[in-house]
Amino acid sequence: MKIRELKEYRKKPLAEIEKTINEQKTKLASLSFDLFQGKVKNVKEIRALKKNIAQLFTIRTELEKISINH
Repeated sequence: MKIRELKEYRKKPLAEIEKTINEQKTKLASLSFDLFQGKVKNVKEIRALKKNIAQLFTIRTELEKISINH
């Protein structure tokens, strides 16, 4: 994800971030399954997807801490 996209996610509500995380987890599961079947040619896509999910988890945690403190 680009820095610009991460900044946009910080402005979005938690529900939308959760939805995006779930969508990307589903996509990751599908890609992982396809990898074991030998259908995936671009393994870097899986790595990038894992990184995106981790970044979204971090943003979600930051927003939760902000909402608890207010």
